[in-house]
Amino acid sequence: MPSGPDKDSRTEKPTGKKLTKSFKEGTFPQAQEIGVVFTMLAGLLVMLYAGQYLAQSVFRISVSVFGNLDSIHIDSNGIQYWAVQSMIALGRLSGPFLVASVVAAVIAGGLQTKFRLTPKALNFKISKLNPISGFKRVISKDVLVRFGIDLLKMGAVGIIIYGAVMKIIRDPIFYTPVDIFHIARFIADTFIFVFIRLTVAIAIIAIISYLYQNYKTKDDLKMTKEEVKQEKKDQDMNPEVRNARLKMAMKMAQQQMLSEVPTADVVVTNPTHYAVALKYERGIDAAPMVLAKGENAFAQRIKQIARENSVPIVENKMVARMLYKVAHVGASIPVEMYQSVAEILAFVYRTHRYYFHKLKARRAAKRRS
Repeated sequence: MPSGPDKDSRTEKPTGKKLTKSFKEGTFPQAQEIGVVFTMLAGLLVMLYAGQYLAQSVFRISVSVFGNLDSIHIDSNGIQYWAVQSMIALGRLSGPFLVASVVAAVIAGGLQTKFRLTPKALNFKISKLNPISGFKRVISKDVLVRFGIDLLKMGAVGIIIYGAVMKIIRDPIFYTPVDIFHIARFIADTFIFVFIRLTVAIAIIAIISYLYQNYKTKDDLKMTKEEVKQEKKDQDMNPEVRNARLKMAMKMAQQQMLSEVPTADVVVTNPTHYAVALKYERGIDAAPMVLAKGENAFAQRIKQIARENSVPIVENKMVARMLYKVAHVGASIPVEMYQSVAEILAFVYRTHRYYFHKLKARRAAKRRS
């Protein structure tokens, strides 16, 4: 696949059109820490507004269980009854936290996506399976930044825990008799002390993470001056003229592709929906190249020209569909398709030897012309 412009030449900020397109494709700044902060805040709100009710519920359950130990029968019916009661009680206690967490997650995600759907972000991308690309992602600057952010989180947790321990050991509970109400206040105060500070620390880290992701996204989407000029021309152009030019360019591209089909090694078909013409010249091409591809009517046209010029046609539904979706005309096939295409080429080399004798002369004549 031909590489895009060098990163050093991308000096211009992305235009609104580029940002909108990338957003639809799922490329926008997002920090996972924001979701964590919102979930923690949701839990804190539940504790503040429903904590007394939940505490009373725990108290009633405890009284009910420990006050009736003598009447509990350890048999199949008794175990089943108390198992159901335990599930109901657990649902009542955890339900508010679960609902609040779901709402918080939706809000956190919505704030980062501006509450707009990005369905293309869910599409499967075969490039993600490329081990070379995966290795590059592992040693990228982004991974180092993520590692630094994770270190910040670990450091923040450590400092907060240390502060909590220092506060706890100074409490009278450890060196003098206290009443049971003090113990309850001690537990509640310690929880709030740790939870609020942890939420604030993660919120600060979330802001840092989001600012970095925002910078990285815009830096990755930078454009060359030529791309900005071309986009401006496209915007200023009359829609009818633009559509006419697009149709003309598409027609010329199709004619160019059709003229290359007679020099193909093979045409892989779906068989009715897709057709992809491939060539591979040993010593010239580093990998099989895509000469033409099309769907529906244009695919039938590619096959017609292939038949007129005795180009081998091989039916392979999955390979044809994948080549059409991920390969680019005039470029090498993706690395992930090497094995499948190699098997097809090996087959046609064995079964169409006479054709390849003629193909050499045909390609030589095309080069001279």
